[in-house]
Amino acid sequence: MIDKNGFLFQFIRLSGPFWRSKNKIKTRPLTLALFFLTAMQIVIAVLITEWSANLFNALEQHSMSGILTQVGLIVLIFIANIIVTVTHFKIKRALQINWRNWLTKKLITQWMSDGRHYLVTHIQGTASSDNPDGRIAEDVRIATESAVDLAHSLVFCALLLISFTKILWALSGVITLNLGFIEIRIYGYLVFLATAYAAVASVLGWWIGRPLTQATNGRQTVEANFRFGLVNARENALAISLVHGEKTEQNRCYSLLKDITEAWQRQTTVQSNILMFTSGHSILLMAFPILISSPRFILGSITLGALMQSAQAFQQMASALSWPVDNMAKIAEWRASVERVLSLVDALDQLEQEISHRDPHRIERIQTDSPILHLHDLCIVRLDGVVCLQKMDIKIQAGERILITGNGFNGSKLFKAIVGFWPWGEGKIELPNEEVVFVPPRPYLPIGALRNAICYPLAVEEVNQKELEEKLDAVGLAGFRERLDDEVDSWDTLLSREQQQRLGAVRLLLQRPKWILLQQAFDSLDSDAEIAMLRLICQELPTSAILTITHESRAEAFHQRKITL
Repeated sequence: MIDKNGFLFQFIRLSGPFWRSKNKIKTRPLTLALFFLTAMQIVIAVLITEWSANLFNALEQHSMSGILTQVGLIVLIFIANIIVTVTHFKIKRALQINWRNWLTKKLITQWMSDGRHYLVTHIQGTASSDNPDGRIAEDVRIATESAVDLAHSLVFCALLLISFTKILWALSGVITLNLGFIEIRIYGYLVFLATAYAAVASVLGWWIGRPLTQATNGRQTVEANFRFGLVNARENALAISLVHGEKTEQNRCYSLLKDITEAWQRQTTVQSNILMFTSGHSILLMAFPILISSPRFILGSITLGALMQSAQAFQQMASALSWPVDNMAKIAEWRASVERVLSLVDALDQLEQEISHRDPHRIERIQTDSPILHLHDLCIVRLDGVVCLQKMDIKIQAGERILITGNGFNGSKLFKAIVGFWPWGEGKIELPNEEVVFVPPRPYLPIGALRNAICYPLAVEEVNQKELEEKLDAVGLAGFRERLDDEVDSWDTLLSREQQQRLGAVRLLLQRPKWILLQQAFDSLDSDAEIAMLRLICQELPTSAILTITHESRAEAFHQRKITL
């Protein structure tokens, strides 16, 4: 019975579509080539052990011609090894980056779609969707790169085990164990010793390294939290400065750094135990096979070459069997990253299911051909179940202007429900089949040239230069004409809040939507400037329906109706 909730099954579910995607024409040949080159690496490893045996036999026999023959052979092996190793490396890297690109694009498409990046933080809380940027950027990288590395090393060790078990069995010969009353002939004793050695080492290594997965996962989480805290402080630098919150931010960052230090110490303790074990294991593996094979050489049963080949075959076989021990730290890091990626995927899948399936406790949004926005028995609730709005039954005609007053928090939830970013509640929202633009208090200005930031999300080619300059003049930013293409910067930190809101107005006038939701869109402007901005929008977009949330009392003159929440 396959456990569908097991880690390996979930990983196959995540990664399997990659080999069935439209890139399969490229990825499948790369995978086969990688397997073939891995097999060639085994062939070279076998040839090296045979070459080593022949070399030591030639030395034992004082044969100069034999040594010269081995010199010629090692040159050929040297060239073949370089070709195979470099080609294998390039193909492996190509497969890793292709897989990472595919999975990253898949996650970004699912995450950055129809407000999912906003909704997922609410529907799942912080347990499985915190720091999605870190999961997509870093954890996807580790999950894909390490998966290829681990798969290659596992296949390599499996082929190594098959090849050198056969060699070691032949080199072991037969030893006779005399118990006094009976003699027992043991075939392939070195194979059994190598298996027992590797089994003991693996069990000890697994027991010592078992806490590493949890320690690694914990460290990755606190590292991501620290990065997010620094980014958040940078993005809110002005607000922090205005309230003199630097000391509080310092303490918050110090607290996050303390979490990193504690997680680092926990990981260091576990890795120290593993390092202590692996360092001793590597020295013992070098000496043990020679010591156990040396009696047969001293007795003359085997040549010096056979002794060295036996030791190398023992080491190769034990190393192959010790794959779990040797890769324990990498497996722990890989599994922790995969689990973080899986949790984000699960959160997005659950969100998609909740949105796609009708639920009496979810707001239903329907687009119609009617030029009316109808809120039908609308009830909006907070995540804790508290009702914000209830029994709203309002019809808004195309081109109508409505002022929303009262509770600004509830007004924000209403606007988010209309655009589909707040599904929690009941009732139905019927929307016209036209674009609805929500203008928040702080417009998003992406990093880049100022022209791109203003035109966003339109392409700059879609915006006429003359029209753009006219809109900048109209909102009082004529001086920005010269800055459209000369600077590339982070405009949300460089510009004042007032300038950002004026640029938001320029963007709105360029888009010319038929339905507009203004949520405190000009609250940083003084009273006269805010009124002027509302007047400008009404004049420039006379046929657009406008719903406005503002504390400016004189704004009522520009609206036909008022709704108090």
